[in-house]
Amino acid sequence: MIGYRQTVLVLAAAVMMTGAETSGPILTFTAVTDNLTGTHDSIRIDVFRWSTDAERTQLLDAWNLKPPARRGRALTVDVAPDPAAVDAAPGRGAAGRGGRGGRGGTGATETPRLTPEAALAAALEKSPPVGRLWSSEVAGYSIRSAIQIPEQDGSERILLITNRRLGAWNDSWKPAAGEAASNSDFSIIELHINSKGEGEGKISLTGKIAADSAAKTIALESYVALPVVLKNVKSVKVHP
Repeated sequence: MIGYRQTVLVLAAAVMMTGAETSGPILTFTAVTDNLTGTHDSIRIDVFRWSTDAERTQLLDAWNLKPPARRGRALTVDVAPDPAAVDAAPGRGAAGRGGRGGRGGTGATETPRLTPEAALAAALEKSPPVGRLWSSEVAGYSIRSAIQIPEQDGSERILLITNRRLGAWNDSWKPAAGEAASNSDFSIIELHINSKGEGEGKISLTGKIAADSAAKTIALESYVALPVVLKNVKSVKVHP
């Protein structure tokens, strides 16, 4: 039989586990997609908490290929081997008789070079969810980084990073003008919100990504030159 003290401990643990779900988002945005091949889609973004300084630094370090301080060695991630580099037959390399593009080679393949995109994608997979993006798609997108940057005029920048590329399973997020500028495994969403809680948003699907040293995060490069992908952005719910 479970004693009174044990029962209290079990109930306390249950409350701690469900607290994050029952408290709801601290901030919710609504928007409508634009400049995409699909029809205008209604979007909802729920932010459950803001990323900590440590979480922000971890992702920025991954993008900059900076080795973790405690480990003291270069950052590595598992990268799938290039199918073209697989030997076609025993003792024969894919690049030539030597195995590495020339005669007399050993047949060994070189380790794929780590890129900022691959390093960030790996770091995002290890990051805890801090929000969710919902669209007309059956499943939403997990947000693994959420950063709020206040501006002097009362406006703010909201930087969100999903661990899956928007439109990874269909063409609903395909840019209307030409091919996507980024095919990364993740997507960066940058919202510019005025003091009234209204604004617009742009996404890495149509632009390049770069480190924002001033904000100490990853953001869109040349934001002003990119097409608006989220219009009529509104902050609709705020919880203390």
